[in-house]
Amino acid sequence: MLKLYRAGNSICTQKVLITLAEKWLQYETQDIDLFNNEQYRPEYLAINPKGVVPALAHEGHIVTESTLICEYLDDTFPAPRFIPQDAYARTLMRKWSKAVDEGLFEATRELSFSAMFRERMRGMSEAQREARFRNVGDPNKRARFMSTYELGVESPYVLQAIAAYEVAFRDMEKALAGPSRAAKDWLVGDQMTLADINLMPFVARLAYLGLLDIWVAERPGVLGWWARVQELSSFRTAVPGPLSEREREAMATYGARIHERVRERRQAYLDQLAVPSAAA
Repeated sequence: MLKLYRAGNSICTQKVLITLAEKWLQYETQDIDLFNNEQYRPEYLAINPKGVVPALAHEGHIVTESTLICEYLDDTFPAPRFIPQDAYARTLMRKWSKAVDEGLFEATRELSFSAMFRERMRGMSEAQREARFRNVGDPNKRARFMSTYELGVESPYVLQAIAAYEVAFRDMEKALAGPSRAAKDWLVGDQMTLADINLMPFVARLAYLGLLDIWVAERPGVLGWWARVQELSSFRTAVPGPLSEREREAMATYGARIHERVRERRQAYLDQLAVPSAAA
């Protein structure tokens, strides 16, 4: 039996939930309350020493890291298949997964934190905030949290997030155009793959924050892809389905507060790229 350790509105959990839904798999769940630091309790650290979600238990094994969990599910339950059989296509799929893990994960966290979780932490006592920062074992992650808490959307890490999404959406638009400029439905080949599944929750978070238009308003390929994603029953079950009205309202409200400044910082970033260097 599959057991998924998950958290509400966790983008990494949502990747796994979409994969499970696409494969029509039965599984048990255990919720981990991240805001109350349940991920740092000894019993959960014994499952995932990093203190993050999700984690998957199956036949006596524990699999961590959402990208690896999705690949494990596809290897273990290969019908329908979401990892391409062709070696080059499989490499392209993993390149998208790498972009998510190495860029968009932190980008989404920074934008989400600057928009709404920062406000929630402001409502804590100083001792509670210090405890939360102290519990973050990774010094780099702690530095990012503290910078975003103190500076909000002005944090240099938020600028990095803006740039990461710019690169991702630029590359998506190019991939969806196809080599002959004929529009494609999915990022790799003719069928949906884990490349698409891994990206879905990250694009969705921008949409719920009301920030997605900043990057994709003039990218028809990405807009078409996003429209197709929203029609998938697996996506609807895994991402919008579990969200409460309160969560939706919070994301929309807090995202609206930073929308204009995020738009301005993106434009400044693009303007800087357009200026020739002195050595050019």
